[in-house]
Order: sequence, then C-alpha cells, then structure tokens
Amino acid sequence: MQKDGGGILKMHFEKAKKYIYKNARPLDIARWKFLFEDGCKEDVLSALEMYQNRDGGFGNALEPDCWNPASAPLQTWVATEIFRELHIEDGKHPIVQGILRYLNSDKDFDGKVWANSIPTNNDYPHAPWWRYTSGQEQSYNPTACLAGFIVKYADRDSSIYTLGCKLAKESYKYFKDNYPLDSMHTVSCFTRLYEYLTEANVNELIDMTEFRDILSQQIKEIITYDKSKWAIEYVCKPSLFISSKEDEFYKENKEIADYECKFIIKTQREDGTWAITWSWSEYQEEWAIAKNWWKCDLIIKNLKYINQVDAN
Repeated sequence: MQKDGGGILKMHFEKAKKYIYKNARPLDIARWKFLFEDGCKEDVLSALEMYQNRDGGFGNALEPDCWNPASAPLQTWVATEIFRELHIEDGKHPIVQGILRYLNSDKDFDGKVWANSIPTNNDYPHAPWWRYTSGQEQSYNPTACLAGFIVKYADRDSSIYTLGCKLAKESYKYFKDNYPLDSMHTVSCFTRLYEYLTEANVNELIDMTEFRDILSQQIKEIITYDKSKWAIEYVCKPSLFISSKEDEFYKENKEIADYECKFIIKTQREDGTWAITWSWSEYQEEWAIAKNWWKCDLIIKNLKYINQVDAN
C-alpha cells in the first residue's frame, strides 16, 4: 500500500486488514492477500472454484445479495470480474472454459440477452432487486459484460465466439439507440464491453471511436456530483468506471476521481469498514451475514482504488 508522509493510509490499511482477517470469506481473504500482501492468484482461483457449478456457471451466493445455489448469469458475471482482477489472459483456463460452456448452453438465455434474474432466486434469501417476476424488461446487465468476456477469451473458430460477436454488436446498438441510460450498473457493463473489445483488438466489430465518445459523455452524465449524498445514499461514484490512472476515462474525470480517494480515506469507520448504503427488506438474518460480506468486498475495492488512483 502507498502512504503519505504521515502514514495515514498505513493506519487505514491496518484497520481494514484486521477486519478482513476476522470476518471475510475465504475467497475475499485470498483476494486481499493477492492484492495487498503478495499472495498468489492460485489461492484466489481455488476459492473461486468453490462457487462454480457442474454446468460451468456460478451461483452459491458469490454475489452476496442472492443466495441461490443455481448457476445464474449475474453470479457468473461476478466470477468474470474476479478473474479480471487477477489479470489472467489464458482463455484455456478451466474456470474460463466452464463459463464459456455455461454461456453456450442457452440456459437463462432468450436469444438476445441473458436473464438478469432467474425464477429460482425466489426460493432462497435475496435482495428485493434480485426477485424474479415474469415479464421482466430485458436488460444488458450483465449481457454486455458477458459478450465482451466471450469475445476476449473464446476460440475465434468456436460457435460461442460467433455468438459473442453478435451480442457485442447488438449490445452496442442498444446503447447507441438508447443513450443516455439511467442505470449506472448497465453503463458500467458497457464500459467493460468497451474494455474487453479493446483488449481483444476486434475493431472491425463496431466503431470503437464512436463507442468511446458516447461512453465518455454517458459516464459524465451518470456520475453523482452531489458529494453530500455519497456516504448516505446508493449513488454513482467514479470508481464504478475507473480503477486506475491508466484507465481510458480517468483523465477526463480526474478531479472527481481523485476526490473519491479523499472521500474513502475520510469515511472509513473505526472498525476498518465503510458504510453499506443499501439493505434488504426481507430475510433480515441472512442480510446481516450478506452485509458483512459486502463490507469485506467494499474494503477490498476501496483500498484497491486508493492504491491505483492515489490523489496524493
């Protein structure tokens, strides 16, 4: 961890570390060690595999707000984000191959998008936003991310790669035709799609310059600039789209992205955590557990953000 002359970040780091070691899931302890203590990525992958089902998809409360053990697109997206955190490029990795197999199975897929929530969510503790209701509106969260993941990792001669390219183009058309979007999480999915396509070097799929220009304006429009809301409401902060100074959209959002570093330092609680600004309306016992998991996840995300976007 970086720290300023007064050692303030070291103090924040030590409080966070204590909370992680006392409260985190094995997966998040492994992530912590990998990111901040020279731990090995194999330990993270071993812990992540515990959430993967035989069909290659992920479930089992990998996303703490949904305790459904069955594979689901949203839970599988969470696995792709952790995989990305490890900077693994190997498309032949067993976890990747399992995800591609699940996505190629047509499970939870209607031909255009993967389901944002699935019927069996209702059989297990969950946040109200993951409750399934029939006739739900189609969403490109997480389809845009999953399409990008496929394009980056799948064999280019495979049927799943062809599907990924098709969905990437359809996702972008939706984004372009419906800009500006009002869902920050859907916008973040399109940001990730842009990153995946850039990394895969498939500029022929869509107009990447146009994509970047629209994303640039969309990000500016959806960030919550009223900072008084940040600590008490579930709002959109720069870290949803920016993870380091090298990121595509950092320079044009530098002032508010740097402010978020200061905000993180200022708002850490004495026990090393940060406030969780959402809650469940039901399943209060399970929510108490899920809230703790979220605290650990937010600790990791906040300290990772400070480490990569240090305003000092």
